[in-house]
Amino acid sequence: MSGNRDRVEDVLRIAIADDHAVVRSGYRRLLEMEPNLQVIAEFADGEAAYQWLLHNALDVLIMDISMPGRGGLETIRRIRARGLFLPVLVFSMHDGQDIVRQCLQIGATGYVTKSSPPEALVAAVKQVAQGQQVLSEDVAQTAQTTSQETPHDKNLSPREFEIFRLLAQGKDVADIARRLSLSEKTVFNYQTAIRQKTGLNTILDMHRYASSQRLIVT
Repeated sequence: MSGNRDRVEDVLRIAIADDHAVVRSGYRRLLEMEPNLQVIAEFADGEAAYQWLLHNALDVLIMDISMPGRGGLETIRRIRARGLFLPVLVFSMHDGQDIVRQCLQIGATGYVTKSSPPEALVAAVKQVAQGQQVLSEDVAQTAQTTSQETPHDKNLSPREFEIFRLLAQGKDVADIARRLSLSEKTVFNYQTAIRQKTGLNTILDMHRYASSQRLIVT
């Protein structure tokens, strides 16, 4: 399901996954001002995008990482685990280097922040469709800078990182279990592992740490 297959017309087929309908509408209008870009599907959550991709061809998926249910990180991981190698362009309000790094490590093709100028998104879509890795200017420097690994970056798996961010945002175990389609016992086990690996023993500790590392928006 890659954009490398032959097409009758040289039009890039794009899908947008973002939980805000107004935002998706704005993206669509922006992208379709370009004659060779066509938005063929929209999704309000990662699960809907994943299920659609199992049966449909696409050239570029634009995805936010903060959505209800299975978040963007988990959705990218599942897409890659399924062997779907289409370009995934993360378009997010988060600009922390550790979130960018996590996205790239699990298989995102590019990362553009929502504070970027509109033309940056258009250019990034075209570039990732050609197989290039793209980072917006505001995250490129920090994402490529080699620095001392932080406890969350060094120790947490993508799933643990996603649950850690939800805990740091104040989500309770039952809510996280519903969002990620996990049992509460499984989430409790992840929470215990996260505490052991990071040394952050309370939700307040997690919130303060995540805020200081720009892993969540406060």
